[in-house]
Amino acid sequence: MTTQNPNSDDPRTPAPGAVPRTDTSAAAPTPKKRSVTPGAMPKSRPTPKPGPRPGARPAARTTSAPAAATPASPSAGSASAAFSLSGAPTIPTAADQPSKFGRVDSEGTIYRTTAVGEVAVGSWQAGDPQQGLTHFAQRFDDLRTEVLVLGYRLEAHPDEANTIASQAKAIAERLPGEQVVGDLDAVTAYLDFLISATDEAREEAKKAKAERAQRAIARKEELIAEAEHIAAESTEWKAAGDRIKEILEEWKTIHGIDRKTDDALWKRYARARDSFRRRRGSHFAELDRNRAAAKKIKEELVEKAEALQDSTDWGETAGKYRELMKEWKVAGRAPRDADNKLWARFRAAQDVFFGNRDAVTRERDQEFEQNAEAKQALLDEYEPLIQPDKDLEQARHKLHELQDKWEEIGYVPRSRIREFEQKIAAVESRVSNAADDQWRRTDPAAQERAAQFSKKVEELTQQAEQAEAKGKAKKAAELREQAAQWEEWAKTASQAVENR
Repeated sequence: MTTQNPNSDDPRTPAPGAVPRTDTSAAAPTPKKRSVTPGAMPKSRPTPKPGPRPGARPAARTTSAPAAATPASPSAGSASAAFSLSGAPTIPTAADQPSKFGRVDSEGTIYRTTAVGEVAVGSWQAGDPQQGLTHFAQRFDDLRTEVLVLGYRLEAHPDEANTIASQAKAIAERLPGEQVVGDLDAVTAYLDFLISATDEAREEAKKAKAERAQRAIARKEELIAEAEHIAAESTEWKAAGDRIKEILEEWKTIHGIDRKTDDALWKRYARARDSFRRRRGSHFAELDRNRAAAKKIKEELVEKAEALQDSTDWGETAGKYRELMKEWKVAGRAPRDADNKLWARFRAAQDVFFGNRDAVTRERDQEFEQNAEAKQALLDEYEPLIQPDKDLEQARHKLHELQDKWEEIGYVPRSRIREFEQKIAAVESRVSNAADDQWRRTDPAAQERAAQFSKKVEELTQQAEQAEAKGKAKKAAELREQAAQWEEWAKTASQAVENR
């Protein structure tokens, strides 16, 4: 915190001579006039009117500068450090025992008792003379409070030592003319002690100010180091920018550094802040360039997507859309508004194409569902007729009929392809497994078996050719696979004959 100018007055402390005095005319109802002996008292300044006294009047008879009046040690940012006036002389109060410090004679003249005799300080003509003595004792207590307040201020604000010393000297100079009843020697001793203590307080305040300055410098250097790190390293632009602002706000609260040092520190912070701003600006400029490039790429992708949306080449076009999507992801983000609008157009083009494809697929699946029902009916018809365990040749014949009709029906819905492949395969496996079992059971003569195998190969080959002639490529392929298997068996049988 900025140290208060030690040459400025504290507005909380009354200036010298500002403590109100009590006017005799207001002390009591005006009594009958009493004569005042001319020359009975020295000339004095006019008595001030009564008013509020600064602070509560001490209750004890004698009071030193109380420790309770000293504020707690201030924080690092406080304007000054606490100072102690331990050992200060005490100033006794007078209003509670005015007769100890003066007297009033029968004419109403008020005298203050001093070490060298009595001094007339005023005259009381407004009532009970004893009340007059008490009135002048109360004026002393007001003076005492004014003096003690200076001590309290020095303890709380040693950096105001110069101002307090000047005010104490001003009070000391006017003490001889004070119209009060009380121990002015004690007041003088306290003021002398206070004025002497201001030198020590001034040095302590200077030392405390230097310590505060060092703490302030150290804190600002910490803030600078943090700002420099942010400027060089941080890529969390929002959080880093907020922290740079927070550092500046804290910076404004740190005072007590000489201008030259503070200016040098400020330049370091400002360089770090400007460096961060330049780096952040460069980043966002590059980001803007990248987004502009991404926007251009995505505009081209949208045009391609829209050009494909009415295609009926379902397989190839779907593949092209997959490639366009890969390019879209690689392109990066365009400016937010543009990116959202471009994506909406790209997605809409896809939706048109895939919506058309799905509509065709649904229509085709309805047709294929009828094929599935026909194939299921075919299975239901032929499965009871194909009994290879009872009549293998009859089973083979019926299986061939089933396979021919199966191919003629055509495709089933995509979701049911595996289902029907497994069903027809199960029937085919029953026949082939039965044939294998019969072959193993009968064990014909090797040559006859080989001849049968060869004949079977010829039959299957002929059937395959017939199927091809009818355009039944899948059936022909199956027959050729069977022919190849039978040919392997024929070779095995022939080798068995040769190897006997």
